[in-house]
Amino acid sequence: MSEQPPVLVAEDLTRLRTALDATVPTRTDTNLLVATWNIRALGDLSPKWAAGPKDSPKRDWHALACLAQVISRFDVIAIQEARRNPKALKHLLATLGPAWQAIVSDVTEGPAGNGERLAFLYNSDRIQPAGLVGEIVLPPIGDDPARQFARSPYVAGFARAGTEFTLASVHVLWGTNAAERLPEITAFAQWMRHWADRPQDWNQNLLVLGDFNLDRIGDPLYEAFIATGLWPPTELNTVPRTIFDNDNNRHFYDQIAWFSEPNGTSLLQGLSYAQRAGSFDFIPHVLRSLTRSEVSWRISDHYPLWCEFQLPAPDPGLPGPRIPGP
Repeated sequence: MSEQPPVLVAEDLTRLRTALDATVPTRTDTNLLVATWNIRALGDLSPKWAAGPKDSPKRDWHALACLAQVISRFDVIAIQEARRNPKALKHLLATLGPAWQAIVSDVTEGPAGNGERLAFLYNSDRIQPAGLVGEIVLPPIGDDPARQFARSPYVAGFARAGTEFTLASVHVLWGTNAAERLPEITAFAQWMRHWADRPQDWNQNLLVLGDFNLDRIGDPLYEAFIATGLWPPTELNTVPRTIFDNDNNRHFYDQIAWFSEPNGTSLLQGLSYAQRAGSFDFIPHVLRSLTRSEVSWRISDHYPLWCEFQLPAPDPGLPGPRIPGP
């Protein structure tokens, strides 16, 4: 990738920075910004600033620069739909810079796995791995001991300013209809609740996030998702999830949630929700000569979703962390 982006790319990045400044909270020494993003078919890459009509894939350096500009505003982001080919993901990390690191799953084999990986990208100037990494594997069930998730949920533990938290990233099977998604959503919610309730386990501050392919509040999929006490913040109830959503067709595919007691008391410890969450609409700011469908193959068909959390104030006797720029 050449050092200086073309003028059109630089203009897109400037518009993105301005919009992000107005949308995503500023990083401080007591907050944590967690995000999730289904980045459509993040696999191969055309090694040029502008992919041409005959190029495949259409994702190019321009698109990667835009993806990096958005991702750089968060402390850690769970990415769904990273493909077997890691080329675009590795270039994305290089574009983000040396502070950014990745924890990436292997591909779940089989047709339902769709050649996909799950990834966590994190800013190592802000957070560090806490040691826990793994895939969620179901125990044998009845006469179907081999039953598993189509794409194994991926879990990683992190720490920020002495507070540990664990992220579980999911991309639920789409299937041919909503009923095919229900068993995975139910099994995942139950598995996570059992984990949250186990004493003396590595289960502090469990956060679930990713693409659950939920249709809408109140339908059986959403009810199965929240049935075990998972609480998605109400601030996310009104934000669109995909670039094709409109006022008459809203989905709740992507979610960020954590567990609470039946009375609503959060199970988070040393970490509190800051009452700020949302998505980020990149469409007005990038690749403005292209259709939404064309943009979806370069950036994504999903919007990134984010939540802000607060941590305890640092000990005044200790030096605070370095806060990197955007």
